[in-house]
Amino acid sequence: MIRIYHNNRCSKSRGALALLEQQGKPFEVVHYLETPPTIAELKTLLSQLGIAARQLLRTGEDEYRQLKLDDPSLDEQTLIAAMSKHPRLIERPIVVANGKAVIGRPPERVLDILS
Repeated sequence: MIRIYHNNRCSKSRGALALLEQQGKPFEVVHYLETPPTIAELKTLLSQLGIAARQLLRTGEDEYRQLKLDDPSLDEQTLIAAMSKHPRLIERPIVVANGKAVIGRPPERVLDILS
């Protein structure tokens, strides 16, 4: 099953969603701001993305500054917990398919994992 972690207010996320709709394959939409991923789900996503937690953070968000997440001494667990508690910190959109994940920036990147 294809899954998109989606924020309707984000143009990149809307673009990735439109690309998925054009593919005609079934997919699940996760409105992650309303239903934040758990710590375990974030760990799985990071593994599928092949990146560290810090690379999934949106550094321009107010929560990033308020929580002082720019501190290089913070470990993966701390960053993952912050993203689970404050889902606005999570880069978007994330599309999962075929055991892999990709951040849809630009949205066309989602096509790379659909085949």
